[in-house]
Amino acid sequence: MTDSQAHDEVHGTGLGARLNWLRAAVLGANDGVVSTAGLVVGVAGATGDRGTLLTAGLAGLLAGSMSMAAGEYVSVSTQRDSEKAALAAEKKELAEAPEEELVELTGLLESKGLSHEVAREAAVQLTERDALRAHAVVELGINPDELMNPWHAAGASFLAFTVGALLPLLAIVLPPASLRLLVTVVAVLAALALTGWWSARLGDAAPGRAVLRNVVGGALSMAVTYAAGELLGAVGV
Repeated sequence: MTDSQAHDEVHGTGLGARLNWLRAAVLGANDGVVSTAGLVVGVAGATGDRGTLLTAGLAGLLAGSMSMAAGEYVSVSTQRDSEKAALAAEKKELAEAPEEELVELTGLLESKGLSHEVAREAAVQLTERDALRAHAVVELGINPDELMNPWHAAGASFLAFTVGALLPLLAIVLPPASLRLLVTVVAVLAALALTGWWSARLGDAAPGRAVLRNVVGGALSMAVTYAAGELLGAVGV
């Protein structure tokens, strides 16, 4: 493995991490749109009072964004702890059995298509340069310099959900009462079409089905919550 190949492998790992962050941001915004839209449209089915709609929307925004942030923090913390434990175990193995680890690294490089001679030479050079990094990247698929930060993940999830949730919230409280529902439905479906298209593009998938799933799911969610709100409003709940 040449220096440029090693650089490309690390760069690829970084690119994948950045794409995962971007995909998580899109999905977080999508969740904010759908959940808040369902909430405010449901409340709108029961009452047209602007203050009530604003209160419900803000409560849903804060509850959802905090929930997303807490969930992401716990998830990424668990992943980070697992990666740090794997790195610590690998460091111990390198200290206790360096020759066996060199043989293992050689075999891993051979499995990637290198001849034994080239794999052995690459393993020796990588080990001399930074044995832990070599095993972390090749064996564990971990870049020691790019362990995810749970606080960053929590902040990103909070922000993404909040941005998504603001759209239906503003759409339901800013227009005149006679246009609130129409403006909200149009704005939400347009946003869901956009996030569906974007998430599909990030995953190199055909956007048509993703957009359709997103739009239909959002429309169904709003229809169900609006019907429930109207029913509760009709019976005076």
